[in-house]
Amino acid sequence: MAIMVRSWERLLLASIHDVSPRFESEVDSLRDLLSPHVGYRIAMLVVPNHWGNAPIVAGSPFASRLRDWADAGSEIFLHGFYHRDQARHQTRSARLKSRFMTGGEGEFLGLSLEEASVRIAEGRKVIEDITGRAVAGFIAPAWLYGPGALEALEEAQFALAEDHFRVWSPATRRKLASGPVITWASRTRARLASSLLAAGALRHAPLQTLRVGVHPPDVRHPLLIRSIEATFNHAARNRRAARYADLLD
Repeated sequence: MAIMVRSWERLLLASIHDVSPRFESEVDSLRDLLSPHVGYRIAMLVVPNHWGNAPIVAGSPFASRLRDWADAGSEIFLHGFYHRDQARHQTRSARLKSRFMTGGEGEFLGLSLEEASVRIAEGRKVIEDITGRAVAGFIAPAWLYGPGALEALEEAQFALAEDHFRVWSPATRRKLASGPVITWASRTRARLASSLLAAGALRHAPLQTLRVGVHPPDVRHPLLIRSIEATFNHAARNRRAARYADLLD
C-alpha cells in the first residue's frame, strides 16, 4: 500500500538493477547491503531473459524467489527484456548514447514502437505470471529510451517509469520526481573514479526525492561498497525510505 507523501518530506528510493538468474548471488549481496537501510522497500528491476541466454523460467527456484520478493513487499519493475542493445541506430545522437552512456546495454534506445510494444508485453507477462500481481512499472536498461519506447510505454499505461533525471507516470504523463539518480559504474577505472565523485556530491544534493540505483558488478569493488554504504548512511539522517508507488499520491 502506498503511503501519503507530505510536501515537506524528503524521500529515499532504492533499486537493484539487472535482477536475473545470471546475477543471483550478486542480487543477494545487494539485498543484504540495502536491507538494513530500507527494509523491504527495494525496487527490483527484473530482466526476463538477460542477453537472451538467462531466461526466468516459471517454476524454477529463481522464479520462486522473485515471487517471494514481491510477496514481501518489494516493487517489481520490468527492466527491458534482453537488456542488450542490438538495434541499428538511425541518428548520431542515439549512436553516441549507445556508445558512451552504456556498454551496449541500452536495449530500448533504438527500438520501433512495434518492437518495443512486443518486448514490453512479453516481459510483462513473464513477470506477472510468476508473481501473480501487476508489475510496478517499467525502467529501461541504462535508463535510455527512444521515441518508440516512450510511445509504447504510454500505450501500455504503466503507472511508473524512470530515467536518469526524473520519475514519471506514462499513464498520466505526470512528472513525479526530478533530479539525477545516484549510480555507480565500474567498466573502466575512469568511470569508477568519476562515479565515486558524483555519488559523493549527489548524496548531499537538496533533492526532495533521492534515488539510488545499484547494479550486480558493484559488489565486486570494495570502494563502491563503501560509497554505497556512505550514501545510505547519509540519507538515513533526514530521509524516509519510500516506495516508488508512494510518489503516485
